[in-house]
Amino acid sequence: MPYKRLKIKAATIKTRYFTLRPLRQSDAQSIAKHINDKTIFRNTLAIPYPYTLRDALDWLKRVKNHSRRKNPTWISFGIEIDGEVCGDISLMKIHGHKAEIGYWLGREHWGKGIMTKAVIEITRYGFDRLGFRRIYANIFPHNKASMRVVEKAGYKFEGIQKKAVKKGDRLIDEYLFASTR
Repeated sequence: MPYKRLKIKAATIKTRYFTLRPLRQSDAQSIAKHINDKTIFRNTLAIPYPYTLRDALDWLKRVKNHSRRKNPTWISFGIEIDGEVCGDISLMKIHGHKAEIGYWLGREHWGKGIMTKAVIEITRYGFDRLGFRRIYANIFPHNKASMRVVEKAGYKFEGIQKKAVKKGDRLIDEYLFASTR
């Protein structure tokens, strides 16, 4: 039987601690404020540093344009806390039955379990609403906090991909974690 998936669209998911919702142009200032952190830059592949309001506006424009596609290959959710977008969680590289999960969260919200809960919610959304059978995360070896997040969310370590990505002039290994259904 061929694989069939529901229409891919960001929904709103409310929890006790935060709301995951589609991003809006009005989120630009908040995004620029919370993402402009050298540690976030070091732990992610494509986020620039310094991160400007122009970067946020460009990103939001790409998110909006991509979400209009018939078959989008990624969807992003803003992580809203106390009325402000303080992070993002995305399902990317969507292909058939699988997707990659990626995320960031503003420093003042680290260590509170927010990202683990967000990963659990988006993983559930990917499996239950989008019909995925595999969601995986690629994490830099130095990003121990992110490894703990996905492990607490039920992801299993699958291996090390040697020199898997290029960041700047360096080839970097990635640790592969996955959740399957």
